[in-house]
Amino acid sequence: MRTFTATALALACATTASAQTQIQDQPDLPVFTSPERDPSEHFSIVIPIRPEAEPVVLHVAPAGSDAGDGSAGAPVASLQRAQELVRTLNDTRDVTVRLAGGTYRLKQPLRFAAADGGRGGHVVRWEGADGEYPVISGGVPVTGWSLVDPDDNIWRADIPKGAAPRQLSVDGRLAPRARIEIPRSAVRFETWGLQILDPEWRSLSQLTDQDRIEVEGMSWFTHRHAMVERIEGDRIVMQQPGWRNNLIGYDTLARPISKEVARLFLVNSRAFMREAGQWYADPAEGQLYYRAAEGQDVNRSLVEMPVLEHLVSIGGTMDDPVRDLQFRGLDFRHTSWLQPSGNEGYASQQSGSYISGQLAGYPADPIRDCSWGCPAFEKRRNHWQQQPAAIQLSAATRVVFEDNRFSQLGQIALGIGNNPEANETGIGLGATAIEVKRNIFTDLAGGAIMVGGISRDAHHPSRPELGVRDILITDNTISGVSHDYKEQAAILVTYATGAIIMNNDISDAPYDGIDVGWGWGINDPGGSPEYYRWHRSYYDDPENLIYDTPTILRDTVIVGNRVGRVKQWFPDGGAIYHLSADPGALIARNYVYDVRGSGGIAIYLDEGSRYVTVRENVIDRVGGVWLNLNSQDAITPRRTALDNTATGNWYNSGRLQGNWTAYLGNRAEGNVKVDGQAWPAAAQAVIDESGVQPVGDAVK
Repeated sequence: MRTFTATALALACATTASAQTQIQDQPDLPVFTSPERDPSEHFSIVIPIRPEAEPVVLHVAPAGSDAGDGSAGAPVASLQRAQELVRTLNDTRDVTVRLAGGTYRLKQPLRFAAADGGRGGHVVRWEGADGEYPVISGGVPVTGWSLVDPDDNIWRADIPKGAAPRQLSVDGRLAPRARIEIPRSAVRFETWGLQILDPEWRSLSQLTDQDRIEVEGMSWFTHRHAMVERIEGDRIVMQQPGWRNNLIGYDTLARPISKEVARLFLVNSRAFMREAGQWYADPAEGQLYYRAAEGQDVNRSLVEMPVLEHLVSIGGTMDDPVRDLQFRGLDFRHTSWLQPSGNEGYASQQSGSYISGQLAGYPADPIRDCSWGCPAFEKRRNHWQQQPAAIQLSAATRVVFEDNRFSQLGQIALGIGNNPEANETGIGLGATAIEVKRNIFTDLAGGAIMVGGISRDAHHPSRPELGVRDILITDNTISGVSHDYKEQAAILVTYATGAIIMNNDISDAPYDGIDVGWGWGINDPGGSPEYYRWHRSYYDDPENLIYDTPTILRDTVIVGNRVGRVKQWFPDGGAIYHLSADPGALIARNYVYDVRGSGGIAIYLDEGSRYVTVRENVIDRVGGVWLNLNSQDAITPRRTALDNTATGNWYNSGRLQGNWTAYLGNRAEGNVKVDGQAWPAAAQAVIDESGVQPVGDAVK
């Protein structure tokens, strides 16, 4: 029932004749016919409103049966059967799929198309039973362990032949693969592979399964992976094109930006099992080896081997996107993205992007001529690919992930509006009104959340529906991520309009906490003089346009986050990092703490950053720079980073860096150096209010 005043009713009655006719045609609704009353007199009239139909609840339980009807007394067993039932109901009703506690092991990834979302204004919700957090797993348990090497405490179990995962979970944690570190001085980098210089390392040629050994290198901001083909005497011959692609660009395997911090590893041989907790899979024999800790009985441990490369794919089409789909109270686990184990390797460029395939115009001497960019590399920038996430979402609107758990996943956990190749649907981008709130992301091989793509359609959509817009990431807890792909930020937003990253708690990560922006200014109006012919030659390729229109990156808000103990491996980047023009961008009231090392940077405005306001942040215990602006002074008087403002911030360590001048329109003023922990009340309030907020608290 709804009550209207006379004034409101008079307005309601001022309708067209057809509308009045429609009202009169409803026999259960009273019609206003009271000529004896003064229409201006205040009175109330009660009009009954038909209630919405109650949502249909479909029940799923591990002990259920797909012959059931989904009622509480006859739950179905599989998520696929629940999907089939949803499609018979969601045109006319809201539908809730309620999963009882337990583990649901997928034989193939779940695929949500437009038919699986809410239709006709209805909503479909997938949720765990109260407090249960049922597990949606892409793995299988490994049992039947036997001790095969008592001296080194190495155990063995049977697995399906051909299984070659890159991740393994033991007692709810990702276990590291077998690996050893090799001094860079022990080898020389060649286009075909590694020349062994130190005779002590020539014993590598005696190893078995040489084509499953992986070379990993990391330095300033990249973590690169390439596969061995064979080892002959003093030559480690590498698989192509992955090796060649890892030799070009910036911070490459052969010529890292800093040799002082660069490290090189050999991974994935049984001979490399030197430390407790390491493991190795032999797909030819169908056996899994694990080096246990002293006193550990592996048969009493829960060991999970992932068999799926991703868990969930959500995507319709640009003309018919997935709508009104929600996920709550679920626990997503156990995937392993396998591409890096092939001849492409993982030619990492930055935070989940990589080069693949044969490059046209590849230089004859890439180590000499393409370790600080070159035309062949610059030509590929708009063709970089993105790592597929474990849970993928594109061509979708009004999708919510709330109060879920993401762990033990073999790549980025949640991908929103990424490139087409990063989606099983083959359709990328096109994500709007997406909410990610109050989830826990922990113990991941890659980053937690990656929003946006990196293609031409990502920064300048060829049709409006491709844009990524209105993304809300709030009150999430993220820790212990990017174990195997260390160059990935915990949260990355490339190109999006109106992204809000608010009140998240991010800690214990090898690279950045929050990264926003892409393109290094090259796709912003007028382009970037840093990439003109006289320097990096990006625009020499006729496909690489100088745009007169802005990208879709604008109005980003990074507010109220607590970010600490990040950048544990890489000097580059910042705890909070920004790139390229972003009109309306705001970085405010964040608490950044414990960014150690002489090169540690708290807040970093990198190439082409424009129109960014940095205010009222608290910077606590940073080793190098509290605020860095890459103003690219080497190309002065040409300008790139413009019209940024830093005001009212508090810091107790670090220095201000960059060209904060009127010529660039950059202002840094009113920032306060604090002695130790003597924070003024306003700064302490920022600290206290940062991070995940209690339910119901509003942004201040």
